[in-house]
Amino acid sequence: MAMACSSIMPSTLLLLSGLLMAIFKTAGAEVGVCYGMMAEILPPKPQVIDLYKQKNIQLMRLYDPNQEALQALGGTHIKLLLDVPNSDLENVASSQANADQWVQDNVKKYSTVSFRYIAVGNEVKPWDSYAQFLFPAMQNIRTAIVGHGLGEQIKVSTATFFGALEESSPPSEGSFHPEYQQLLGPVIGLLRDNQAPLLVNTYTYFSHIGDPGNVPLDFALFTAPSVVVTDGSLQYQNLFDAMLDAFYSALEKAGGGALDIVVSETGWPSDGGQATSVDNARTYNTNLVRHVNQGQGTPKKPGKAIEAYLFAMFDENQKEPDYEKHWGLFFPNKQEKYSISFS
Repeated sequence: MAMACSSIMPSTLLLLSGLLMAIFKTAGAEVGVCYGMMAEILPPKPQVIDLYKQKNIQLMRLYDPNQEALQALGGTHIKLLLDVPNSDLENVASSQANADQWVQDNVKKYSTVSFRYIAVGNEVKPWDSYAQFLFPAMQNIRTAIVGHGLGEQIKVSTATFFGALEESSPPSEGSFHPEYQQLLGPVIGLLRDNQAPLLVNTYTYFSHIGDPGNVPLDFALFTAPSVVVTDGSLQYQNLFDAMLDAFYSALEKAGGGALDIVVSETGWPSDGGQATSVDNARTYNTNLVRHVNQGQGTPKKPGKAIEAYLFAMFDENQKEPDYEKHWGLFFPNKQEKYSISFS
């Protein structure tokens, strides 16, 4: 029997309203995992894709167009952030035909893969020999994506990192180093014109170990019991939000105030260095997933859904220094290092 609206208790209406708000607020809030392969022994690519599905990880970052991994991703609906490696920048920047071929071979060919972003370059620094190729490579890849009829489906960006900022504290003072401003200025214009986000690798771990006196561990791990940083009317209880808002402030000053940020890497190592432990890694990654899923945004961008990619799926023993070997959620035998839910 249908119930008249007037007979619904006010408390029920409040509960329904709260549920609807939660649904709308968290729309687009997602956490994925980066799939790095710098290890001597890793599971076969199809088994890795199956592990993503078993753990309900719906976003993946892949650092190069590994053909076996792309083939295994087909039909899975896992949304992919695929890198054009730094080593490919000169080639795809040198001619539109080269960029067209790159997209044909690594994107168009895999029509059942759910590509979301192409990251043209990762943490390109102004003094890198290939830095001059970043912007033309992005232009050519974007033109190729559009030419293949994928312009509405796939956004073309680049992944930069927190080191691009000259000022970051308080967050409202966020600004780019002049060299990065010069490198990223044209990039910001391209992203703005195409309504694409900037990808930013954001590690509270490095901020903490770089200045533990001023960046407390609990602030970096989302466990501070109260506000740590007050910036005008904005209050920060975790460093992740402060770093993200500092980057938003820098973008505003650089003409990119309309851009969204996707956190293309974040995480915490479980061994090998200062403040590393399985407990700290579990604490950070679990709290990061919870924070994103709550959909509250940051103090500067309240209610704006955050999209973030945890680094990384597996420990990678071919990386240096030692703490770089221990970022995995899983050991190479697919054993979970600690329990974490992505729901």
